[in-house]
Formats: sequence, structure tokens, C-alpha cells
Amino acid sequence: MGGGSVIDTTFDVRTDAGGGDPDRYSGTLRRYHQLLWSKPLPNGQLFDLDPRLRHQSTLGTFQLSSDGIVHTYTRWSRPARLAHVVGQIPAEEQVAFYDLACTVGAFLVFPVKHPVDGIRRQSINQRRGTHHQIRDRFDLTLECIRRQYTGAASPLSDTLDLHGDFFALFDDFRGYVEHFLLQDLVTDDFTSVRFMKDFADFSNDPLPAGSPDEYREYMNRWMTFIRDRNTRIATYAAAHLA
Repeated sequence: MGGGSVIDTTFDVRTDAGGGDPDRYSGTLRRYHQLLWSKPLPNGQLFDLDPRLRHQSTLGTFQLSSDGIVHTYTRWSRPARLAHVVGQIPAEEQVAFYDLACTVGAFLVFPVKHPVDGIRRQSINQRRGTHHQIRDRFDLTLECIRRQYTGAASPLSDTLDLHGDFFALFDDFRGYVEHFLLQDLVTDDFTSVRFMKDFADFSNDPLPAGSPDEYREYMNRWMTFIRDRNTRIATYAAAHLA
């Protein structure tokens, strides 16, 4: 769904990244983030972002950065069990998944790391990528964020606590989900996350490495999410950014 919209949901963000990381080098992706997430908060105040994805007002100062939220694992060589499973998926399916994950529906913004007591802590992006119970899964990250709003503990609690002022901007989990157009990753009543593979309270393997069937189900669920979110983004853009 591209058309003449100010947001082209078919645009491959690798196109203008010059061979680098689109989160850092794609000017189009950065502009899309600025346009999409600059809007009123639940309290009615405007959360506007400058071209560097920085907000500064009486609400506070927030520096955000882009990050892909759909991990295909198609370029991972380790662990071997994951590489073995992914290697059994036909190359054309892997490419189709990766290509779709390079459209705007597969990206989000998070606050960057900042010093605490003079020490640079990991950002949310970094911690969710390195934590053994998350392994870059955004659905698991979103479950941690959901628990953060309820006061419940999660594997990312320490990192999310550092950005409590950011999450407070959206009042509650529903406010966060609606602001960032993530409705297709939660249930209709906003009480549960729709996981991409079986979830057992962070106790099971976060990687879709059990079998080719498990990986393909993981892949298909994410591809459905990206398409649905791209449609949601295009609808929002047509109504608010035309």
C-alpha cells in the first residue's frame, strides 16, 4: 500500500541507507518516524519530534532512535540449532520475510541510553538484543513493557525503569500501544500480547529454533503483523498526514 501517501509503506528502507544500517542511515525511515510519532499524547499535549527524533518541552527531553522490531534471524550463524532450522527454509521464503521486515511497519523508536550515576547503561534496544530471555524478540519486549505499566517484574525491568519518564508520557499500556500503532500485536482489550511462538512466562527458548515448522509459523505471524501494521500506518497517514 504505497500510492501517493506521505508514508510509502512499500518503501524498502535499505534503499537510501547507502549499504549501512537503515536505523542509522535511512533518511526516509527517520522522516517517517518523525511524521508518525509526532502527535498528541493522552493528556492532549503534543509530543513532537525534530528531524533528529528529539523532543524537548515542559514534558522533558527525550532522544529517540530507530530500531527494527521484527527479527528474522536469517543472518545468524549461531547458535547452530537456529542456523540449522533456518537453513531448511527455502531461500525465497527467507528473502521475502527479510524484504518485508525492511518496510516501515517493522520499525519503532525507543529512548536512547543515558548516564545514570555517571555510568552509561545499555539502551532498551541493546538490552533486549543481549538478554538471553528476549533475544531481540519485540513481542517479548512488548510483554515486558506491558508488565512495566502494571508494576510487575520482567527480564527488562531494570532497563525499562531507567526510562520511566518516557513510558509515563502514554499513561498506560493502551496509550503506548495506540500511540505507536501496535494494536495488531495485542488483544482487543489490550490486556495481552499476541506472541510469535509459544510463551511460558519467559521460561522457554525465545528463539524459533525447535523445527522448520516452528520457524515458519514464527515467520508467518510476523509477516502478517507487518502487513497489518503497514495498513494501519497507511490509514493513519491518510487521515492525519495528508
